[in-house]
Amino acid sequence: MTSPGNSLVVGVDVGGTFTDLFVLDEANGTARIVKVPSTRGEEARGFMNGVARVADSAATIATIVHGTTVGTNALLERKVARTGIITTRGFRDVLEMRRRDRPETWGLRGSFLPVVPRDLRREVDERVLADGTLHTAVDLEQVRAEARSLLEAGCEAVCVFFINTYANPENERLAAAAVRELWPNPHVTSASEVLPEIREFERCSTATLNAALQPVVGSYLGRLESDLRAQGFGGELLVVQSNGGVMSRQTASDLPVRTALSGPAAGVIACAAIARAAGFPNAITGDMGGTSFDVSLVANGEAALAAQTAIEFGMVIRSPMIQIETIGAGGGSIASVDASGMLQVGPESAGSVPGPACYGRGNMRPTVTDANVLLGRIAADRPLGGGLLAALDAEKSRQAIEEHVARPLGLDVHAAAEAILTVANARMAGAIRLVSIERGHDPRRFAYMPFGGGGALHVCAMMREVGVATGIVPRYPGVTSALGCVIADMRHDAVQTINKPLADLDVAGLQHRIDELAASCQQRLDSSGVRFDEVREVVALDMLYAGQTHTLPVVLADAGQAPITAATIRTAFEAAYTAAFGRVLDGIAIRVMNLRYARIGVRPKFDLKVLAPEGVGSTAPLGTQRVFHQGQWHDAVRYARLELPVAARIEGPAILEQADTTVWLEPGFHAEVDAHGNLLVRPS
Repeated sequence: MTSPGNSLVVGVDVGGTFTDLFVLDEANGTARIVKVPSTRGEEARGFMNGVARVADSAATIATIVHGTTVGTNALLERKVARTGIITTRGFRDVLEMRRRDRPETWGLRGSFLPVVPRDLRREVDERVLADGTLHTAVDLEQVRAEARSLLEAGCEAVCVFFINTYANPENERLAAAAVRELWPNPHVTSASEVLPEIREFERCSTATLNAALQPVVGSYLGRLESDLRAQGFGGELLVVQSNGGVMSRQTASDLPVRTALSGPAAGVIACAAIARAAGFPNAITGDMGGTSFDVSLVANGEAALAAQTAIEFGMVIRSPMIQIETIGAGGGSIASVDASGMLQVGPESAGSVPGPACYGRGNMRPTVTDANVLLGRIAADRPLGGGLLAALDAEKSRQAIEEHVARPLGLDVHAAAEAILTVANARMAGAIRLVSIERGHDPRRFAYMPFGGGGALHVCAMMREVGVATGIVPRYPGVTSALGCVIADMRHDAVQTINKPLADLDVAGLQHRIDELAASCQQRLDSSGVRFDEVREVVALDMLYAGQTHTLPVVLADAGQAPITAATIRTAFEAAYTAAFGRVLDGIAIRVMNLRYARIGVRPKFDLKVLAPEGVGSTAPLGTQRVFHQGQWHDAVRYARLELPVAARIEGPAILEQADTTVWLEPGFHAEVDAHGNLLVRPS
C-alpha cells in the first residue's frame, strides 16, 4: 500500500462541526490526529483544508479513506437530483405504496412524499412472471420515448425498475441499455444491478435512491479526487460503506446508496478493533455528537449487520449495513418543558450553527452541552475544538436554563441543569437497552465504549444506568470514526434470490451462483488498486420455515472448505434458529430465500499500541474545578488526559481534558490507562 516517499494513510470523517483526520505513518509506525472546522455545504473544501494540515505535499499520502455523510445528508434534506423512474405498466405507485405503513403507527396523522413525484414515474409494456418466465418482451421504443420525455422534464438521473427482475433481469437489462444509449450522463440505475432480491418495494426504493444520489455523491467525489490530484496526490481514494468495509471511489460513485451512514459505521469498526485489542470482544458503542446518539453492539469481536435500514420514514435502503440505533440526544439537543409540564430533551438540536447557548452565536435555548458547562463538567475557559472557540459563555448557559427549564419547573438552576442530564442519560440508556437486552444480550457481559465529542462526559452515567462493569474511553474519542476509516477492510456484498424449498434446492446450482458472485466481487476488489494481506469470503442464506414472513440469516461457516449439501444447510439453519428462538419447528418445511455473499480484502493492519502514551508522562493535576453532581458540589481534579502514562490510575471526581473531548469521572469511579492508551473506567 505504500512506496518510498509516500507512507501516510489518512482517514477522513467529515462531520457537521469538524472534519476529523487520523494520520498513520506506516514508515515509522506513528499516528496523530488533525481537526479542522467543516465547511457546511462545501464539504470538499473542509476536506482539503484538513489534508493540507496533514502533510507538506499530498504526494506523500499513499491512501485516503473517506467516511462521508454527503449521501445521507442529501436524503435527509431532500437535496437529491431530479430523478425519473421507468417501470412496468401498472406499477408506478410501488414507491409510494410502500408497505402500507405510516409515520405514527397508532395515529391517523402523517404524510409521505416520495423522492420521485408521480408525474416522473413512467410506465412501459413488459412483464416477467415471479418464476422468471418472460411473459411480455419489453417495448424498447416506449422505453426510449419515456427516457426522452424524462430528459425534457429536467431529470438528471433515471432508475429502470421492472417487476420480478430478481428472477429474470433480461427485460430490465435491455431497457437500461437502451436508456444509456441516449442518456447524456452515466446516472442510469438498473434495479436488478443494484439489488437482485425479492420484495418489490425494497428493490424499487433502494434503486431509486441510488439513482437520485449518483449525481450528488458522484460529483462530490469527482471534485474531491480532482482537487487531490491537482495537489500531487497519486494514491488511492477509498470510501467507507455502511457495512463497515471500504470501496473504490468509482464504486462509490456507481453505488452511492451504499455510503449511507458510512461515518457512524467507520466509528463502530474502530471501536470493535480497539475493544478486541483491549481484551473485550463484547462491547456496546455510543457515538455522541452534536445532534444524535448512535448506538451499536459488537459481539465476539464483530459488529452486527442488518439487511436494511430506513434513512427516514419511507426511505428504505436494503443493503448490508452495521446495525445502528439513533436517537436525538447529542450535545446540541435542546431541553424544553412541554405543555404538560414534562421536561423533554431533543430531538430538536441547535446543531453546530448556531450551537448551544454557551457558544454565544444567537441560540438562547438550553442544550445538553449548556447543562454540562453550568455544572462544571466542561471548563468554560478552555478552548473548544482546538481553538474553534476561544472560550464558552457559562452565563449564557445559566440564563437559558433558568428561563426555559428552572422557572417552569420551579427548580434551582443547577438542579434544573442536572435534570436535563438525567433525562438525556435515561434516553441514551434506553437506546443501549434496545441494542442489547431487547436483542437477547445481557449488557453486564459487555464493555461500554463512548466516542464522539460528547460521549466521554456521560460514560459513568451510562455504566450506572445500564449495569455495565467496564467503560473503555478510546485514546482519541472525537476522531474514532476517522480511525475506523484507516482500520476498515475492503468489502463487497452481493445478493441473489433463490426462493426454493430446501428439499428442492439444486445444491450444484447454488455453488455455481456462489462462484459467480465471488468472481463479480473479486473484480471490484481488483479494480481498487489496493494491496491485501488476504482475501476472505462470507457465504450466508436467508432462510425461514414455510408460512413465515421474516427470514433468518444463516452463515455457512465451512463454505469454500467443504462441499455444501442440503444436510449441512439444514444443520446450520436449525442451529441459528435455536440460538435465536430457543427451539426448532419439527415437521415444517424449510425455505431458502436469498443467497448473500461478501468478499473481504483484508488491508494491512497496524498495532494499536502506536496510540499509547510515549515516555513517562505525567499525573500532575492541572488544578481543581467545582462540579455539581447528584445535588452537591465536589472539587474535581483536572488532568491533561493525553499526558497520563500507561498504568496511571485516576480516582473520581476528576475531569480529564483533551482537544477532542472531555472525560467526566464521577465520584465512586476510577480510571486506568491501558497499554493502548485507552481509559478503562470501573466502579471503585
